Amino acid sequence: MAGLVPEADRHVRMLLESGRPNAAGLAFKRLIADGANHVDGPWDSSVVLVHRAYLAWRLDRIPLALDLVAEGWTGLDVDRPEGGAAAQTIGMLGDLLQAVGHHDAAREFIAQSVQVARRCGDPEVLAHCLEREANCWQLRAMSANSTADDCFRAALELFDEALSLASPGQVRDRVRAGSARALAALGHLAEAESRAVQALAAGEEAQDRYTSAIANWVLAEIRRHQHRLAEARTFARRAVETAEWIRDTRLRIRFSLALTAICRELGDPVGEAAALRSMVAASRTAMRVLQTALGQALDQRRAAIEAQRQESAAQQDACQDPLTGLLNRRGVENRASAADQISVRWLMVMDVDNLKEINDAAGHIAGDAVLRELAQLLRRECRSDDLVCRWAGDEFVVLLADRTDGPELAERIRAAVGTHDWTPQLGPGGRPPTVSVGVAVGATSFAALFVAADRALYRAKHAGRNRVEVETGQALPPAPI
Repeated sequence: MAGLVPEADRHVRMLLESGRPNAAGLAFKRLIADGANHVDGPWDSSVVLVHRAYLAWRLDRIPLALDLVAEGWTGLDVDRPEGGAAAQTIGMLGDLLQAVGHHDAAREFIAQSVQVARRCGDPEVLAHCLEREANCWQLRAMSANSTADDCFRAALELFDEALSLASPGQVRDRVRAGSARALAALGHLAEAESRAVQALAAGEEAQDRYTSAIANWVLAEIRRHQHRLAEARTFARRAVETAEWIRDTRLRIRFSLALTAICRELGDPVGEAAALRSMVAASRTAMRVLQTALGQALDQRRAAIEAQRQESAAQQDACQDPLTGLLNRRGVENRASAADQISVRWLMVMDVDNLKEINDAAGHIAGDAVLRELAQLLRRECRSDDLVCRWAGDEFVVLLADRTDGPELAERIRAAVGTHDWTPQLGPGGRPPTVSVGVAVGATSFAALFVAADRALYRAKHAGRNRVEVETGQALPPAPI
């Protein structure tokens, strides 16, 4: 990762790989003191954030890891990724998916990282990405039966290509250790042992415990094939201990399983039981990590749903008349563009003829009660897909979608208001309300329909009120395209 992430990030990674998790945890805290997503300098933020997500995951900071990987992924051009930074970012995303058991998705990401690395022309980046893909093939081989040899051969081919590209250093040492496992599985024990011994020596010298763990495990497998089980047990125990030091749960489970099998073949029940306990402990750790990740995902989902609910409620409140519960003027105007897509529709503009007299005679509370009851009458007479709105004060608007009975409905509403029992709202002897209605029809915009219906309402008011008028004058302008 040299040249792709800041030195402080690489230092935390080095402490982890050298088996010093406590020191790594302290260094990580210092690293993110200004915010885990704070990236200074000329660094690619996506690769830095995903690398920090990997560090947080290894340090059991699961919620933080999930947040970082989501932010890093968001900043990545996943449709057209280019360059070494993108290749490493995609590869690390694959590593994290592998860690939580999403092996198919992990393989897709890691294979894509190799393709991007080939295009970028950086041999070191390509070697690192090839090593990841080779490890995917080896993992598949360990869960396969009839195709295991084919998987190991595919892994060895990738390892050998990476070995030809990598400069001396950590990536080359890890490639050598991984390729030794593939060679051992294919029966090339001498070459496998040579590579494993070289990798072990290099890992110990560089304090790269990851490479040391892999090399010890490979030597355990080689000694097991050679029926030198006591030596195999020693190497396997070292591999398990090293995996514990570097806090790599996946390796610990894999190595503990190998140690269990070796102890069983040796007739060592005490060693077998200890290996099983280590495997169970590692499995519990993995389960706890997955549960934490799942809990974090559920919390995020709940938060998103709650935020969406609150946003919807706020939008509804902004578009709803608090007195009647109908749409308000803003609510209808917000839907005007959608309403304008309807080819033929009626619009009614309705006015309460004598609301001022009701307020003066019975009080504003009674007047409000009349408006609420009128809203209920409108709901009962209209269909669910009609838009019913309290436009302002004593004025209501109804937009009828795909209906041919606009004038007839307007007359039914007028008659229903006139015959309704208003005693609960006005008391005995109170003057009941009446309504005047203007109606217009046309394949045109909401605004044009409103103007036409308002003209009809004006005529109804000046013709004596408590009546319906339909705009039958000049044709309405066509709807805008």
